Amino acid sequence: MTSALGNLSAQQRALVDRWLPNATVERDHSWGLTTTTVVEVTHAGKRFIVKAAGADDHHIQRELHAHLTWLRPWTSRGRAPTLVHGSADAKVLVTRYLPGELVLGSTHADDPAIFRQAGELLALLHAQSVVVDDDYERRENEKSLAWLRQPHRIAAATAERLRAEIETWATPPATLVPTHGDWQPRNWLVHHDVVGIIDFGRAAMRPASTDFARLAVQDFNRNPDLETAFLDGYGPDPRDAGAWHRDRVRAAIATAVWAHRVGDEPFEAQGHRMIAEALSSSRA
Repeated sequence: MTSALGNLSAQQRALVDRWLPNATVERDHSWGLTTTTVVEVTHAGKRFIVKAAGADDHHIQRELHAHLTWLRPWTSRGRAPTLVHGSADAKVLVTRYLPGELVLGSTHADDPAIFRQAGELLALLHAQSVVVDDDYERRENEKSLAWLRQPHRIAAATAERLRAEIETWATPPATLVPTHGDWQPRNWLVHHDVVGIIDFGRAAMRPASTDFARLAVQDFNRNPDLETAFLDGYGPDPRDAGAWHRDRVRAAIATAVWAHRVGDEPFEAQGHRMIAEALSSSRA
């Protein structure tokens, strides 16, 4: 393997060399903000994606679980990459390359037809399983309070207001479904006008409404026609007023603090906007 895979551990490199001997690196798709390496390679005339994480990363395990448990409604339609090899212990996986260009930053980013497809795909994911979790809300409240204890640039008065509000929230039973966890055009591809989905490192059982959080603050806010098209594809809107407010506040805090941790200032600024918008909405 070439230097594009130089960040892989010895264990990860050994596995990739065994799975894809003499593979040729074509392109490095890594963000550079985290310890995750994402590389496009060619082996035996076919293209693959190698994804490997650092020692403290938990996303590869989530991604492998998603591939093994939830992605068939998409992979059977050619709308998500198919898992070829994976090791939870080594935190590395290989998938078949899914062709397409990212919707984010392209002309497709304002196309209602693309958002309608994205809604249809999300509905397929959410429809697979439903569980009721009596402890979900309490756990999520604790996670948000933990985020606020980490270094961040949220104004002190705002952080205190957030803490005070979270501590007043009720913790009713929550209905959970398989969710992507980062559902937005950054993780959608378009190939010949067909939408495909990538990046399942945040996949988990959550309320369906949580997959609306990124879209609401970015795309739906920018163009309400995109929200209409998305719901045309998805079906009935799962956002209940009280739970949706809590979803928005939690997502806003996590975005602002995580982005500050990794040095992504534009995303951090988005997190601060999310906080302001969430706090200006009706309280749960």
